[in-house]
Amino acid sequence: MGRLTTHVLDSAQGKPAQGVRIELVRLNGEVALPLGTFVTNEDGRVDGPLLDGDSLTLGTYELRFHAGDYLRGDGVSLSEPAFLDVVPIRFGIADVNSHYHVPLLLSPYGYTTYRGS
Repeated sequence: MGRLTTHVLDSAQGKPAQGVRIELVRLNGEVALPLGTFVTNEDGRVDGPLLDGDSLTLGTYELRFHAGDYLRGDGVSLSEPAFLDVVPIRFGIADVNSHYHVPLLLSPYGYTTYRGS
């Protein structure tokens, strides 16, 4: 059974990013259909899958990581506006039986993502 998971690592400080708010939306053209809001735990992960079972369907999705709020809350001094505030990662689900893991490696001035396992 397929599922969607994520986690966030603070690459500037070398630690999991606790308390990052993440929005998940499904895109229908340019219309964003909200599916949920999540917050990372002390390990930088969400406590369970964002989607699994019948809720994981073919389509285009977007995770919106509220990086600016996390960084400010962690004491990082950011410019106004911040260089990175909300980090959107748009991706496709082409196989509902697969595990899609979408991590975010974050710093105040850059980020990296990939399809993990």
